[in-house]
Amino acid sequence: MTSTGAVARNWAGNVTFGAARLHRPETVDELRRVVAEGRRVRVLGSGHSFNLIADTDGDLVRVDALPRVFEPDEAASTVTVSAGMLYGEVAAALHERARALANMASLPHISVYGSVATGTHGSGDRQPGLADSVTAVRLIGPGGEPVELSRERDPERFGGAVVNLGALGVVTEVTLRTEPTFEVAQWVQEDVPLDTVVERFDEVFGVARSVSVFTDWAGTTGTAVLKMRTDAPGGGAHPGADWMGGRPADKPWHPVPGMPAEHCTVQNGVPGPWHERLPHFRPEFTPSRGDELQSEIFVPRTEAVEAIARLRELGERMAPVLLISEIRTVAADAQWLSPTGGRDSVAFHFTWRKDPEAVVPVIAEMEQRLLPLDARVHWGKVSGLIPAAIGARYERLPDFRRLVADHDPDGVFRNTYLDDLLAEG
Repeated sequence: MTSTGAVARNWAGNVTFGAARLHRPETVDELRRVVAEGRRVRVLGSGHSFNLIADTDGDLVRVDALPRVFEPDEAASTVTVSAGMLYGEVAAALHERARALANMASLPHISVYGSVATGTHGSGDRQPGLADSVTAVRLIGPGGEPVELSRERDPERFGGAVVNLGALGVVTEVTLRTEPTFEVAQWVQEDVPLDTVVERFDEVFGVARSVSVFTDWAGTTGTAVLKMRTDAPGGGAHPGADWMGGRPADKPWHPVPGMPAEHCTVQNGVPGPWHERLPHFRPEFTPSRGDELQSEIFVPRTEAVEAIARLRELGERMAPVLLISEIRTVAADAQWLSPTGGRDSVAFHFTWRKDPEAVVPVIAEMEQRLLPLDARVHWGKVSGLIPAAIGARYERLPDFRRLVADHDPDGVFRNTYLDDLLAEG
């Protein structure tokens, strides 16, 4: 096991963690000892968070050096994997066995449990967030004892067990629901008028299994990315050269202007395995570090049109600091703290220049415009809200508070962020 006092930073480099010790256990027994002897233990996944949710002044743990677990269960249509595995690794191993996950996020370089613990998602009218595929979690609780929670055996508690913000313990293994493998064709349609996106919203986002619309909000058009299953009606064919008033891209395209398109998954309708098309980016290209900040806000699908109108009003305000924004639809799930819990949602993702002093006030203004629409923000990204204000958007927060108190009464897995979130009154 490696234990150091080395400084740890997140993926973007905008957060320096204050941990007294950084541990990288190589066995579960070593991990149990770290937890049993530790103080204020938090877990660092792939570091793709942009705030202090993983921070601690005590012990910070990485689980990526634990023995690799990849155990398919054909009878149950599940696979149990190491919590620290990257989604891209899991996906490739599943595809080799002719299996698939229901969906993936835009990046394959993110760890399985760090992703689901904060409510990460892909896109699709019928596709919930990644946490919806989780059927069981195995973790090390306070005192170093192993704990397992499953959808089948713990139905009353499982709603708080997956999107748990690291508050229940150090997750070591995750069981995921799988399905037969499938192929996807990806198309890019440029210059789609935003007015058309608003007027024909359901048609735009219902045309494919996964749809994203990218825009900078200052202009009048966006770029639609359509990811179509080849076994669906239409066979993955483009919906038409003039679809929604746009035009097909005539060359490979990257969401962020000026970035190399070879980093992106294959486009122009070339069919390929699900895990090589559903993400926006290829696993062999490690995303650049330190060049951006990210935020995301979710509104009920019924408020999508109004949210778009309010964001367009802020287009000129956002322009100097915004690189690109993405609109996605996400189906409801049953996790208590999921940003899409209990309601079909529309997610507005923002990739910003790495200039916190200029960016955070713009994010705060944008959030204040959308909060009256019953908006929620992403747990792992930049926000102008304090944790208690973020949590106030969730009606099941009291249930989660009780679950945490039951599992970790002494607050071993708490930090300043969770102390504020879970404080009563």
